[in-house]
Amino acid sequence: MAKNFNVSGTCRSERHYMVDLSSRLKAIKDMVDAGDYFTINRARQYGKTTVLNALADYLKPDYYVISLDFQGLSYADFETEGRFVAAVSRQILLVADDHLSDEVERELIQYTDEPKQGISLSKFFISLTGICKRVSKRIVLLIDEVDSASNNQVFLDFLAQLRFYYLKRSNIVTFQSVILAGVYDVKNLKHRIHPVEESKYNSPWNIAVDFEIDMGFSAKDIVTMLRQYESDWNTGMDVEEISHYLYDYTSGYPYLVSRLCQIMAEGVKEDEPESERLRHWSREALQIAVREILKKPNTLFDDMSKKLADYPKLKEMIYSILFQGKKYVYETENERIRIGEMFGFLKERDGLVSVSNRIFEMKLYNLFLSEEETDTKIFAAAEMEKNQFIRGGYLQMDQVLKKFCEYFEDIYCDADERFIEDNGRRIFLIFLKPIINGSGNYYIESRTRNMKRTDVIIDYKGVQEVLEMKIWHGQEYNKRGENQLLEYLDYYHLQKGYMLSFNFNKNKQIGVKEVGLGEKVLVEAVV
Repeated sequence: MAKNFNVSGTCRSERHYMVDLSSRLKAIKDMVDAGDYFTINRARQYGKTTVLNALADYLKPDYYVISLDFQGLSYADFETEGRFVAAVSRQILLVADDHLSDEVERELIQYTDEPKQGISLSKFFISLTGICKRVSKRIVLLIDEVDSASNNQVFLDFLAQLRFYYLKRSNIVTFQSVILAGVYDVKNLKHRIHPVEESKYNSPWNIAVDFEIDMGFSAKDIVTMLRQYESDWNTGMDVEEISHYLYDYTSGYPYLVSRLCQIMAEGVKEDEPESERLRHWSREALQIAVREILKKPNTLFDDMSKKLADYPKLKEMIYSILFQGKKYVYETENERIRIGEMFGFLKERDGLVSVSNRIFEMKLYNLFLSEEETDTKIFAAAEMEKNQFIRGGYLQMDQVLKKFCEYFEDIYCDADERFIEDNGRRIFLIFLKPIINGSGNYYIESRTRNMKRTDVIIDYKGVQEVLEMKIWHGQEYNKRGENQLLEYLDYYHLQKGYMLSFNFNKNKQIGVKEVGLGEKVLVEAVV
Protein backbone atom coordinates (compact mmCIF):
# COMPACT_ATOMS: atom_id res chain seq x y z
CA MET A 1 0.00 0.00 0.00
CA ALA A 2 1.36 3.44 -0.94
CA LYS A 3 2.76 5.72 1.74
CA ASN A 4 2.64 9.31 0.51
CA PHE A 5 3.73 12.46 2.29
CA ASN A 6 1.74 15.54 1.31
CA VAL A 7 0.91 18.98 2.62
CA SER A 8 -2.84 18.62 2.37
CA GLY A 9 -5.69 16.65 3.86
CA THR A 10 -5.48 12.98 2.94
CA CYS A 11 -7.08 9.62 3.37
CA ARG A 12 -5.47 7.45 6.07
CA SER A 13 -6.52 4.23 4.32
CA GLU A 14 -4.33 5.20 1.38
CA ARG A 15 -1.41 5.81 3.72
CA HIS A 16 -1.07 9.55 3.04
CA TYR A 17 0.50 11.79 5.66
CA MET A 18 0.22 15.52 5.96
CA VAL A 19 1.31 18.70 7.63
CA ASP A 20 -1.54 20.42 9.46
CA LEU A 21 -2.55 23.45 7.38
CA SER A 22 -5.37 24.66 9.61
CA SER A 23 -3.53 27.67 11.08
CA ARG A 24 -2.42 28.80 7.62
CA LEU A 25 -5.91 28.37 6.17
CA LYS A 26 -7.43 30.38 9.01
CA ALA A 27 -4.90 33.19 8.48
CA ILE A 28 -5.66 33.28 4.74
CA LYS A 29 -9.41 33.26 5.41
CA ASP A 30 -8.92 36.29 7.66
CA MET A 31 -7.49 38.09 4.63
CA VAL A 32 -10.41 36.94 2.50
CA ASP A 33 -12.90 38.10 5.15
CA ALA A 34 -11.19 41.49 5.05
CA GLY A 35 -11.77 41.68 1.28
CA ASP A 36 -8.08 41.56 0.41
CA TYR A 37 -6.71 40.96 -3.06
CA PHE A 38 -3.27 39.30 -2.90
CA THR A 39 -0.76 36.97 -4.50
CA ILE A 40 0.73 33.78 -3.12
CA ASN A 41 4.05 33.82 -4.89
CA ARG A 42 6.46 31.14 -3.76
CA ALA A 43 9.15 29.05 -5.38
CA ARG A 44 8.56 25.92 -7.44
CA GLN A 45 6.99 22.99 -5.60
CA TYR A 46 6.41 25.01 -2.46
CA GLY A 47 2.87 23.76 -1.92
CA LYS A 48 0.99 26.64 -3.54
CA THR A 49 -1.45 24.45 -5.47
CA THR A 50 -2.08 22.22 -2.47
CA VAL A 51 -2.83 25.21 -0.27
CA LEU A 52 -5.22 26.65 -2.87
CA ASN A 53 -7.09 23.35 -3.12
CA ALA A 54 -7.38 23.09 0.64
CA LEU A 55 -8.37 26.76 0.85
CA ALA A 56 -11.20 26.27 -1.65
CA ASP A 57 -12.73 23.60 0.58
CA TYR A 58 -12.09 25.66 3.71
CA LEU A 59 -13.91 28.69 2.30
CA LYS A 60 -16.93 26.86 0.88
CA PRO A 61 -19.17 27.17 3.96
CA ASP A 62 -19.02 30.98 3.72
CA TYR A 63 -18.20 31.76 0.09
CA TYR A 64 -18.77 30.61 -3.46
CA VAL A 65 -15.27 29.80 -4.69
CA ILE A 66 -14.25 29.92 -8.35
CA SER A 67 -10.93 28.07 -8.75
CA LEU A 68 -9.15 28.55 -12.07
CA ASP A 69 -5.83 27.18 -13.29
CA PHE A 70 -4.14 29.13 -16.05
CA GLN A 71 -1.93 26.15 -16.81
CA GLY A 72 -5.00 24.70 -18.50
CA LEU A 73 -5.06 27.58 -20.99
CA SER A 74 -3.11 27.41 -24.21
CA TYR A 75 -0.89 30.06 -25.76
CA ALA A 76 -3.64 30.80 -28.28
CA ASP A 77 -6.07 31.55 -25.43
CA PHE A 78 -4.05 34.66 -24.62
CA GLU A 79 -3.72 35.97 -28.17
CA THR A 80 -6.88 38.09 -28.06
CA GLU A 81 -9.33 39.28 -25.44
CA GLY A 82 -12.11 37.25 -27.07
CA ARG A 83 -10.19 33.98 -26.87
CA PHE A 84 -9.17 34.70 -23.29
CA VAL A 85 -12.77 35.40 -22.27
CA ALA A 86 -13.89 32.16 -23.94
CA ALA A 87 -11.21 30.11 -22.19
CA VAL A 88 -11.92 31.59 -18.74
CA SER A 89 -15.66 31.07 -19.23
CA ARG A 90 -15.07 27.40 -20.04
CA GLN A 91 -13.02 26.96 -16.89
CA ILE A 92 -15.67 28.63 -14.72
CA LEU A 93 -18.32 26.30 -16.13
CA LEU A 94 -16.03 23.32 -15.62
CA VAL A 95 -15.60 23.99 -11.89
CA ALA A 96 -19.11 25.37 -11.32
CA ASP A 97 -21.53 23.57 -9.03
CA ASP A 98 -25.16 24.24 -8.14
CA HIS A 99 -24.36 27.78 -7.03
CA LEU A 100 -24.77 28.94 -10.62
CA SER A 101 -28.31 29.41 -11.84
CA ASP A 102 -29.41 28.30 -15.28
CA GLU A 103 -29.47 31.93 -16.33
CA VAL A 104 -25.86 32.48 -15.28
CA GLU A 105 -24.75 29.28 -17.01
CA ARG A 106 -26.40 30.38 -20.26
CA GLU A 107 -24.68 33.74 -19.97
CA LEU A 108 -21.27 32.09 -19.63
CA ILE A 109 -21.95 29.57 -22.38
CA GLN A 110 -22.46 32.37 -24.85
CA TYR A 111 -18.86 33.41 -24.27
CA THR A 112 -17.45 29.91 -24.82
CA ASP A 113 -18.31 29.75 -28.50
CA GLU A 114 -15.66 30.74 -31.01
CA PRO A 115 -15.08 34.36 -30.08
CA LYS A 116 -17.23 36.77 -31.99
CA GLN A 117 -16.32 40.25 -33.02
CA GLY A 118 -16.85 42.68 -30.18
CA ILE A 119 -16.28 40.38 -27.18
CA SER A 120 -13.93 42.17 -24.83
CA LEU A 121 -12.70 42.03 -21.26
CA SER A 122 -14.70 45.10 -20.32
CA LYS A 123 -17.96 43.48 -21.48
CA PHE A 124 -17.01 40.22 -19.76
CA PHE A 125 -16.43 41.98 -16.45
CA ILE A 126 -19.85 43.58 -16.66
CA SER A 127 -21.24 40.04 -16.87
CA LEU A 128 -19.07 38.95 -13.94
CA THR A 129 -20.42 41.75 -11.75
CA GLY A 130 -23.90 40.62 -12.70
CA ILE A 131 -23.02 37.09 -11.58
CA CYS A 132 -21.66 38.46 -8.29
CA LYS A 133 -25.05 40.09 -7.69
CA ARG A 134 -27.10 36.99 -8.47
CA VAL A 135 -25.33 34.24 -6.50
CA SER A 136 -26.37 33.57 -2.92
CA LYS A 137 -22.86 33.97 -1.45
CA ARG A 138 -20.00 36.34 -2.06
CA ILE A 139 -17.51 35.07 -4.64
CA VAL A 140 -13.81 34.41 -4.06
CA LEU A 141 -11.70 34.04 -7.21
CA LEU A 142 -8.64 31.77 -6.96
CA ILE A 143 -6.26 31.58 -9.94
CA ASP A 144 -3.33 29.17 -9.92
CA GLU A 145 -0.30 29.13 -12.24
CA VAL A 146 -0.56 32.79 -13.23
CA ASP A 147 3.02 32.49 -14.50
CA SER A 148 1.51 30.80 -17.55
CA ALA A 149 -0.12 34.09 -18.43
CA SER A 150 2.06 36.82 -17.05
CA ASN A 151 4.14 37.59 -20.15
CA ASN A 152 1.44 39.08 -22.34
CA GLN A 153 -0.72 42.13 -22.60
CA VAL A 154 -4.10 40.39 -22.31
CA PHE A 155 -3.25 39.23 -18.81
CA LEU A 156 -2.13 42.73 -17.83
CA ASP A 157 -5.45 44.07 -19.10
CA PHE A 158 -7.23 41.39 -17.07
CA LEU A 159 -5.43 42.58 -13.93
CA ALA A 160 -6.31 46.17 -14.80
CA GLN A 161 -10.00 45.25 -14.94
CA LEU A 162 -9.77 43.54 -11.54
CA ARG A 163 -8.13 46.67 -10.17
CA PHE A 164 -10.80 48.94 -11.65
CA TYR A 165 -13.67 47.01 -10.07
CA TYR A 166 -11.81 46.69 -6.78
CA LEU A 167 -11.52 50.48 -6.57
CA LYS A 168 -15.26 50.82 -7.37
CA ARG A 169 -16.38 48.14 -4.92
CA SER A 170 -18.21 50.60 -2.67
CA ASN A 171 -20.63 51.19 -5.55
CA ILE A 172 -20.37 47.96 -7.59
CA VAL A 173 -20.80 44.39 -6.41
CA THR A 174 -17.66 42.46 -7.33
CA PHE A 175 -15.47 39.67 -5.99
CA GLN A 176 -15.03 39.46 -2.23
CA SER A 177 -11.38 38.55 -2.73
CA VAL A 178 -9.02 37.61 -5.55
CA ILE A 179 -6.02 35.35 -4.96
CA LEU A 180 -3.34 34.72 -7.58
CA ALA A 181 -0.69 32.01 -7.14
CA GLY A 182 2.60 31.50 -8.96
CA VAL A 183 6.36 31.83 -8.68
CA TYR A 184 6.50 35.38 -9.98
CA ASP A 185 4.82 38.12 -8.02
CA VAL A 186 2.70 40.05 -10.50
CA LYS A 187 4.31 43.17 -9.05
CA ASN A 188 7.48 41.90 -10.75
CA LEU A 189 6.00 41.16 -14.16
CA LYS A 190 8.87 42.93 -15.86
CA HIS A 191 10.96 39.82 -15.17
CA ARG A 192 8.62 37.83 -17.40
CA ILE A 193 8.43 40.27 -20.30
CA HIS A 194 10.94 40.18 -23.13
CA PRO A 195 13.23 43.25 -23.06
CA VAL A 196 11.93 44.58 -26.37
CA GLU A 197 8.41 44.52 -24.92
CA GLU A 198 9.21 45.90 -21.49
CA SER A 199 7.21 49.00 -22.23
CA LYS A 200 4.12 46.87 -21.55
CA TYR A 201 5.01 46.68 -17.86
CA ASN A 202 2.82 48.67 -15.53
CA SER A 203 1.42 48.25 -12.01
CA PRO A 204 -2.09 46.87 -12.51
CA TRP A 205 -1.94 44.98 -9.22
CA ASN A 206 -0.81 47.68 -6.79
CA ILE A 207 -4.05 47.14 -4.90
CA ALA A 208 -2.68 43.82 -3.63
CA VAL A 209 -1.74 43.51 0.03
CA ASP A 210 1.43 41.69 1.05
CA PHE A 211 1.09 37.98 1.72
CA GLU A 212 3.35 37.26 4.67
CA ILE A 213 2.06 33.87 5.85
CA ASP A 214 4.89 31.36 6.16
CA MET A 215 4.14 28.40 3.90
CA GLY A 216 7.28 26.47 4.76
CA PHE A 217 7.26 23.61 7.26
CA SER A 218 8.48 24.24 10.77
CA ALA A 219 10.21 21.51 12.76
CA LYS A 220 6.97 21.23 14.74
CA ASP A 221 5.01 20.70 11.50
CA ILE A 222 7.33 17.85 10.54
CA VAL A 223 6.95 16.26 13.97
CA THR A 224 3.16 16.28 13.55
CA MET A 225 3.40 14.57 10.16
CA LEU A 226 5.85 11.91 11.32
CA ARG A 227 3.77 11.13 14.38
CA GLN A 228 0.86 10.30 12.07
CA TYR A 229 3.15 7.98 10.16
CA GLU A 230 4.61 6.41 13.28
CA SER A 231 1.19 5.65 14.71
CA ASP A 232 0.51 3.49 11.62
CA TRP A 233 3.90 1.88 11.06
CA ASN A 234 5.55 1.61 14.50
CA THR A 235 9.11 1.94 13.24
CA GLY A 236 10.48 2.95 16.62
CA MET A 237 12.08 6.07 15.14
CA ASP A 238 12.98 9.02 17.32
CA VAL A 239 10.40 11.37 15.79
CA GLU A 240 11.86 14.53 17.34
CA GLU A 241 15.39 13.69 16.19
CA ILE A 242 14.45 12.76 12.62
CA SER A 243 12.27 15.87 12.34
CA HIS A 244 15.22 17.96 13.52
CA TYR A 245 17.52 16.45 10.90
CA LEU A 246 14.91 16.87 8.17
CA TYR A 247 14.55 20.53 9.03
CA ASP A 248 18.34 20.97 9.15
CA TYR A 249 18.65 19.73 5.58
CA THR A 250 15.58 21.41 4.09
CA SER A 251 14.79 24.50 6.22
CA GLY A 252 11.18 23.38 5.78
CA TYR A 253 11.02 23.48 1.97
CA PRO A 254 7.80 21.45 1.46
CA TYR A 255 8.83 19.37 -1.56
CA LEU A 256 12.20 18.47 -0.07
CA VAL A 257 10.68 17.41 3.26
CA SER A 258 7.99 15.33 1.59
CA ARG A 259 10.35 13.73 -0.92
CA LEU A 260 12.93 12.74 1.70
CA CYS A 261 10.19 11.17 3.82
CA GLN A 262 8.85 9.39 0.76
CA ILE A 263 12.26 7.89 -0.04
CA MET A 264 12.70 6.58 3.52
CA ALA A 265 9.13 5.29 3.69
CA GLU A 266 9.52 3.32 0.46
CA GLY A 267 11.93 1.00 2.25
CA VAL A 268 9.35 -0.05 4.85
CA LYS A 269 7.26 -3.10 3.92
CA GLU A 270 3.96 -4.10 5.48
CA ASP A 271 5.15 -7.68 6.05
CA GLU A 272 8.46 -6.50 7.54
CA PRO A 273 8.89 -7.12 11.30
CA GLU A 274 8.52 -3.91 13.27
CA SER A 275 11.96 -4.53 14.79
CA GLU A 276 13.48 -4.15 11.29
CA ARG A 277 11.70 -0.93 10.35
CA LEU A 278 13.85 1.43 12.41
CA ARG A 279 16.77 1.14 9.99
CA HIS A 280 14.67 2.90 7.34
CA TRP A 281 14.10 5.90 9.64
CA SER A 282 17.57 6.47 11.07
CA ARG A 283 20.02 9.30 10.61
CA GLU A 284 21.97 7.08 8.19
CA ALA A 285 18.80 6.39 6.19
CA LEU A 286 18.18 10.13 5.92
CA GLN A 287 21.71 10.68 4.61
CA ILE A 288 21.10 8.00 1.97
CA ALA A 289 17.83 9.73 1.02
CA VAL A 290 19.70 13.04 0.68
CA ARG A 291 22.18 11.42 -1.70
CA GLU A 292 19.33 9.98 -3.74
CA ILE A 293 17.47 13.26 -4.06
CA LEU A 294 20.68 14.98 -5.16
CA LYS A 295 21.55 12.33 -7.75
CA LYS A 296 18.23 11.82 -9.48
CA PRO A 297 16.82 14.47 -11.85
CA ASN A 298 13.66 16.29 -10.83
CA THR A 299 11.79 19.35 -12.06
CA LEU A 300 12.89 21.44 -9.09
CA PHE A 301 16.59 21.05 -9.84
CA ASP A 302 16.02 21.29 -13.59
CA ASP A 303 14.37 24.64 -12.99
CA MET A 304 17.28 25.73 -10.81
CA SER A 305 19.75 25.11 -13.64
CA LYS A 306 17.59 27.04 -16.10
CA LYS A 307 17.16 30.01 -13.79
CA LEU A 308 20.91 30.28 -13.16
CA ALA A 309 21.47 30.30 -16.93
CA ASP A 310 18.78 32.97 -17.38
CA TYR A 311 20.13 35.21 -14.61
CA PRO A 312 23.97 35.22 -14.81
CA LYS A 313 24.34 38.01 -12.22
CA LEU A 314 22.39 35.95 -9.71
CA LYS A 315 24.59 32.96 -10.54
CA GLU A 316 27.70 35.08 -10.00
CA MET A 317 26.45 36.18 -6.57
CA ILE A 318 25.66 32.63 -5.43
CA TYR A 319 29.04 31.41 -6.69
CA SER A 320 30.91 34.06 -4.72
CA ILE A 321 28.92 33.24 -1.56
CA LEU A 322 29.63 29.52 -1.81
CA PHE A 323 33.24 29.41 -2.96
CA GLN A 324 34.71 32.69 -1.81
CA GLY A 325 32.76 33.27 1.38
CA LYS A 326 31.64 36.74 0.32
CA LYS A 327 29.04 38.46 2.48
CA TYR A 328 26.16 40.45 1.00
CA VAL A 329 23.92 42.61 3.12
CA TYR A 330 20.31 41.55 2.65
CA GLU A 331 18.52 44.30 0.75
CA THR A 332 15.18 43.60 -0.92
CA GLU A 333 15.68 46.40 -3.45
CA ASN A 334 18.76 44.62 -4.82
CA GLU A 335 17.63 43.04 -8.07
CA ARG A 336 19.70 39.87 -7.74
CA ILE A 337 18.61 39.27 -4.16
CA ARG A 338 14.95 39.83 -4.95
CA ILE A 339 15.04 37.42 -7.89
CA GLY A 340 17.00 34.80 -5.93
CA GLU A 341 14.52 34.97 -3.08
CA MET A 342 11.55 34.77 -5.47
CA PHE A 343 12.95 31.54 -6.94
CA GLY A 344 13.55 30.13 -3.46
CA PHE A 345 17.35 30.05 -3.80
CA LEU A 346 18.17 32.78 -1.30
CA LYS A 347 16.94 33.97 2.09
CA GLU A 348 17.87 36.43 4.79
CA ARG A 349 19.90 35.20 7.74
CA ASP A 350 21.22 37.54 10.44
CA GLY A 351 20.93 40.47 8.03
CA LEU A 352 22.97 38.74 5.31
CA VAL A 353 22.11 36.85 2.12
CA SER A 354 22.21 33.08 2.53
CA VAL A 355 21.35 30.05 0.37
CA SER A 356 17.87 29.03 1.48
CA ASN A 357 18.56 25.45 2.60
CA ARG A 358 21.33 22.89 2.90
CA ILE A 359 20.11 20.64 0.07
CA PHE A 360 19.94 23.56 -2.35
CA GLU A 361 23.44 24.52 -1.25
CA MET A 362 24.73 20.99 -1.89
CA LYS A 363 23.05 20.92 -5.29
CA LEU A 364 24.46 24.32 -6.21
CA TYR A 365 27.97 23.20 -5.28
CA ASN A 366 27.50 20.14 -7.50
CA LEU A 367 26.18 22.24 -10.38
CA PHE A 368 29.05 24.70 -10.24
CA LEU A 369 31.68 22.01 -9.84
CA SER A 370 30.26 19.92 -12.68
CA GLU A 371 30.82 22.84 -15.05
CA GLU A 372 34.54 22.79 -14.29
CA GLU A 373 35.56 19.36 -13.11
CA THR A 374 35.98 17.56 -16.44
CA ASP A 375 38.58 20.11 -17.59
CA THR A 376 40.43 20.19 -14.26
CA LYS A 377 43.67 18.27 -13.80
CA ILE A 378 43.16 17.72 -10.09
CA PHE A 379 39.74 16.15 -10.71
CA ALA A 380 41.31 13.79 -13.23
CA ALA A 381 44.01 12.84 -10.71
CA ALA A 382 41.46 12.04 -8.00
CA GLU A 383 39.25 10.15 -10.46
CA MET A 384 42.15 8.00 -11.62
CA GLU A 385 43.33 7.02 -8.13
CA LYS A 386 40.08 7.18 -6.14
CA ASN A 387 40.20 3.53 -5.08
CA GLN A 388 43.18 4.18 -2.79
CA PHE A 389 41.04 6.49 -0.66
CA ILE A 390 38.47 3.82 0.29
CA ARG A 391 39.43 0.89 2.52
CA GLY A 392 37.00 -1.60 3.97
CA GLY A 393 34.16 0.62 2.80
CA TYR A 394 35.42 3.65 4.76
CA LEU A 395 36.82 6.96 3.54
CA GLN A 396 40.50 7.46 4.43
CA MET A 397 40.60 11.21 5.06
CA ASP A 398 44.27 11.17 6.06
CA GLN A 399 45.15 9.81 2.63
CA VAL A 400 42.80 12.25 0.92
CA LEU A 401 44.63 15.21 2.48
CA LYS A 402 48.08 13.72 1.85
CA LYS A 403 47.45 13.18 -1.85
CA PHE A 404 45.69 16.53 -2.22
CA CYS A 405 48.80 18.29 -0.92
CA GLU A 406 50.96 16.42 -3.44
CA TYR A 407 48.69 17.08 -6.43
CA PHE A 408 48.10 20.69 -5.43
CA GLU A 409 51.80 21.46 -5.33
CA ASP A 410 52.40 19.74 -8.65
CA ILE A 411 49.54 21.43 -10.50
CA TYR A 412 49.26 24.88 -8.88
CA CYS A 413 52.84 25.62 -7.75
CA ASP A 414 53.06 28.61 -10.13
CA ALA A 415 49.62 30.06 -9.32
CA ASP A 416 49.59 33.50 -7.72
CA GLU A 417 48.21 34.28 -4.29
CA ARG A 418 44.99 35.89 -5.53
CA PHE A 419 44.11 32.81 -7.57
CA ILE A 420 44.56 30.50 -4.59
CA GLU A 421 42.62 32.78 -2.25
CA ASP A 422 39.67 32.82 -4.65
CA ASN A 423 39.84 29.20 -5.75
CA GLY A 424 41.63 27.07 -3.16
CA ARG A 425 38.50 25.72 -1.49
CA ARG A 426 36.82 25.11 -4.84
CA ILE A 427 39.86 23.13 -5.97
CA PHE A 428 39.69 20.86 -2.90
CA LEU A 429 35.97 20.20 -3.42
CA ILE A 430 36.65 19.32 -7.07
CA PHE A 431 39.30 16.87 -5.82
CA LEU A 432 36.94 15.39 -3.21
CA LYS A 433 33.92 14.94 -5.45
CA PRO A 434 35.00 11.90 -7.56
CA ILE A 435 36.29 10.18 -4.42
CA ILE A 436 32.97 10.21 -2.53
CA ASN A 437 30.65 10.37 -5.54
CA GLY A 438 27.83 7.82 -5.34
CA SER A 439 28.42 6.82 -1.73
CA GLY A 440 28.87 10.10 0.08
CA ASN A 441 28.15 13.80 0.09
CA TYR A 442 29.25 16.91 1.90
CA TYR A 443 27.84 20.20 3.02
CA ILE A 444 29.27 23.46 4.24
CA GLU A 445 28.58 24.75 7.72
CA SER A 446 27.18 28.10 6.58
CA ARG A 447 27.66 29.82 9.94
CA THR A 448 31.44 29.59 9.59
CA ARG A 449 31.80 30.18 5.85
CA ASN A 450 33.63 33.44 5.18
CA MET A 451 36.58 34.81 3.27
CA LYS A 452 38.99 33.24 5.76
CA ARG A 453 37.38 29.98 6.82
CA THR A 454 35.00 27.25 5.67
CA ASP A 455 33.98 24.13 7.61
CA VAL A 456 33.02 21.08 5.55
CA ILE A 457 31.00 18.17 6.93
CA ILE A 458 31.71 15.03 4.87
CA ASP A 459 29.37 12.07 5.09
CA TYR A 460 30.51 8.76 3.62
CA LYS A 461 28.20 5.80 4.13
CA GLY A 462 26.88 7.19 7.39
CA VAL A 463 30.29 8.10 8.84
CA GLN A 464 30.98 11.81 9.19
CA GLU A 465 34.25 13.72 9.05
CA VAL A 466 34.79 17.40 9.85
CA LEU A 467 37.29 19.41 7.82
CA GLU A 468 38.16 23.06 8.29
CA MET A 469 39.53 24.87 5.22
CA LYS A 470 41.08 28.25 5.78
CA ILE A 471 43.46 30.86 4.51
CA TRP A 472 46.51 31.06 6.79
CA HIS A 473 46.56 34.28 8.81
CA GLY A 474 49.15 33.54 11.46
CA GLN A 475 49.61 31.16 14.35
CA GLU A 476 47.13 32.92 16.66
CA TYR A 477 44.35 32.68 14.08
CA ASN A 478 45.30 29.05 13.48
CA LYS A 479 44.96 28.32 17.19
CA ARG A 480 41.47 29.81 17.24
CA GLY A 481 40.60 27.62 14.27
CA GLU A 482 41.80 24.54 16.15
CA ASN A 483 39.63 25.40 19.14
CA GLN A 484 36.58 25.96 16.96
CA LEU A 485 37.19 22.66 15.20
CA LEU A 486 37.34 20.92 18.59
CA GLU A 487 33.89 22.30 19.35
CA TYR A 488 32.59 20.75 16.14
CA LEU A 489 34.18 17.41 17.00
CA ASP A 490 32.34 17.46 20.32
CA TYR A 491 29.08 18.32 18.56
CA TYR A 492 29.45 15.44 16.09
CA HIS A 493 30.85 13.07 18.76
CA LEU A 494 34.11 12.60 16.87
CA GLN A 495 37.62 12.03 18.17
CA LYS A 496 39.46 13.07 15.03
CA GLY A 497 39.21 16.16 12.86
CA TYR A 498 40.97 17.69 9.86
CA MET A 499 42.31 21.11 8.90
CA LEU A 500 43.49 22.31 5.48
CA SER A 501 45.39 25.61 5.34
CA PHE A 502 46.28 27.58 2.22
CA ASN A 503 49.50 29.27 3.33
CA PHE A 504 51.32 31.93 1.30
CA ASN A 505 54.42 32.23 3.50
CA LYS A 506 57.60 31.46 1.58
CA ASN A 507 59.06 29.36 4.40
CA LYS A 508 55.92 27.31 5.05
CA GLN A 509 56.23 23.58 5.68
CA ILE A 510 54.08 21.76 3.14
CA GLY A 511 52.51 18.44 4.09
CA VAL A 512 50.36 16.66 6.67
CA LYS A 513 50.93 16.18 10.40
CA GLU A 514 48.97 15.01 13.43
CA VAL A 515 48.46 17.28 16.42
CA GLY A 516 47.22 16.00 19.76
CA LEU A 517 44.82 18.34 21.54
CA GLY A 518 43.70 16.76 24.79
CA GLU A 519 41.76 13.62 23.94
CA LYS A 520 41.26 14.72 20.31
CA VAL A 521 43.50 14.31 17.29
CA LEU A 522 43.73 16.95 14.56
CA VAL A 523 45.24 16.14 11.18
CA GLU A 524 46.58 19.41 9.77
CA ALA A 525 47.51 19.79 6.10
CA VAL A 526 49.32 22.82 4.66
CA VAL A 527 49.63 23.77 0.99
